[in-house]
Amino acid sequence: MTNLNKRVLIAGAGPVGLVAANVLADAGIPVSVFEAEAALPQTLRASTFQPSTLDLLSRFGVSQRLIEMGLVAPRMQYRDRKGWMAEFDFGVLSDVTQHPYRVQCEQFRLNGLLADRLASFPHADITFGARIAGVSQDADQVTVALTGEQGDTSATGAWLIGADGGRSKVRDEIGVSLGGFTWPERFLVASTPFDFPAVIPDLCEVSYFADPEQWFFLLRVSGLWRVMMPIGAEDSDADVLSDAYIQQRLHRVHDKAGDFEIIHRTIYAVHQRVANSYRNGRVFLAGDAAHLNNPLGGMGMNGGVHDAFTLADQLVAVLQGAADEATLDTYEQRRRPVALDYVNTITIANKRNLETRDANEQRKWREEMTRISGDKRLAREYLLKVSMISSLRGATIAA
Repeated sequence: MTNLNKRVLIAGAGPVGLVAANVLADAGIPVSVFEAEAALPQTLRASTFQPSTLDLLSRFGVSQRLIEMGLVAPRMQYRDRKGWMAEFDFGVLSDVTQHPYRVQCEQFRLNGLLADRLASFPHADITFGARIAGVSQDADQVTVALTGEQGDTSATGAWLIGADGGRSKVRDEIGVSLGGFTWPERFLVASTPFDFPAVIPDLCEVSYFADPEQWFFLLRVSGLWRVMMPIGAEDSDADVLSDAYIQQRLHRVHDKAGDFEIIHRTIYAVHQRVANSYRNGRVFLAGDAAHLNNPLGGMGMNGGVHDAFTLADQLVAVLQGAADEATLDTYEQRRRPVALDYVNTITIANKRNLETRDANEQRKWREEMTRISGDKRLAREYLLKVSMISSLRGATIAA
């Protein structure tokens, strides 16, 4: 088999594309990654690494580095402003994971580790400033047309992985649509070094606060707290990103004297969408190109990384002759139900439970979370779900 017939093309040098590239490169498969940006993006975006994802990333020897660069979060909480709290300890999963905790670390740090690792392989490369302009394929190969500062060019390989995000050009080129919906409201994330544990008793590193007027989510990374809050569809981006608006919203989290120091601010559109298909011939979709969900629960990036390991391992088996090409049909069978029936279900429920204004629904949810957190067996089952260990197990069984 020639290198051309073995080479895998990957659109996108985010965590999903770089994970897939490293799996392939480890197996000796030639791989070319094309990234539209001029360098690895340094945006904060996702910052939660689930236990299941840390276990998978251990294959590359990067989990410990993420732990060193980030912050270990062994517990998570659900709370309200009146003092109610249900707490979960990931330590109950120590018999099924090497990492019974979440790690809070910006995803761009993982990108850097994976890109550096990929650079050590002579049969792997990343081309920056190369935007996908077109995709064509036949029975034997797939070709991408590329455009960028260096002019127009193309690349050909055996397979293409579209890991180019929510606005995926690859997805558009192969005629796949995203089913689902977009929430009318958006999320504001503001990062501040303010010491929230000093004013909120028993606060842990991952805390969801239910409130019908303004729910919020506090997540700690090294040196900062990321505060997520909903914003209305009627609020303009300019207003939302202004100092006055953000100060007002942060003071509803804690009404301190003076202003909060704001290090970073961003707005997220909030989607619950899944691609109608994860494959068209020699082209596959993974990560945000295949599914988008609201970030409450930290499942988006993690699910994409799980996609990448699943798909890349299957491609290795096929390209090395250990499996028939029909094996690749199981990629969608394994991963699409996770996005539809697992991640969407959990993240939608998280949002609705935090924001509900129905007093009866509020009471039922608090009673249920109190019951689950107080029962070791139920707490373990719950943590298996939210850590995405259950979804990985289920995907394997489905195959």
